[in-house]
Amino acid sequence: MQAARGASLTSDARTPPVRSRYGLIFGVAAAALLVDIVTKVLVVQNFALGEVRSFLSPVLKLHYVTNSGAAFSTGAGMTAWISVFGCIAFVVVLVVARKVRTPLWAVAMGLLLAGISGNLVDRFLREPGPLRGEVVDFLELPNWPIFNIADICINVAAGLIILQSLRGIPLAGKPAAEPDAAEADR
Repeated sequence: MQAARGASLTSDARTPPVRSRYGLIFGVAAAALLVDIVTKVLVVQNFALGEVRSFLSPVLKLHYVTNSGAAFSTGAGMTAWISVFGCIAFVVVLVVARKVRTPLWAVAMGLLLAGISGNLVDRFLREPGPLRGEVVDFLELPNWPIFNIADICINVAAGLIILQSLRGIPLAGKPAAEPDAAEADR
């Protein structure tokens, strides 16, 4: 009985409870999505379409545009397909997120959900209508396409996913098998 209790404590110490992992995923997703939505609403209410304002010049400008395509305005004529792909990506991330066992993977999945959701909200709720709505973009760096907070979330999530992959830490949180000391001495 004592050994079983000790094993349970060790297991629990390495793997956070499901509630806390999901709490972190959905907490990050909700916070980032809220920032994305609020910033887009502020831009739409306070800028004319196409208007540019200096902000942290010369590094960053606020430039209100809409984008019917995907990243870098590619696929502008395929808005409905991009929306459907976004819905599929959202479901895939939810399924993958069930396997997450570490905080950094949870943050990555939360940011990815926020980014996908932020752009899907625009696709569903903005003109010209559901699945055809244009995404609000407003952040402009020199020599770079205009983007939004959702795009930042997607890119930071991608960076975290790459980092975890390079470190050999899978979603389940158990690092790739390393040779034990006895094998290393041979």
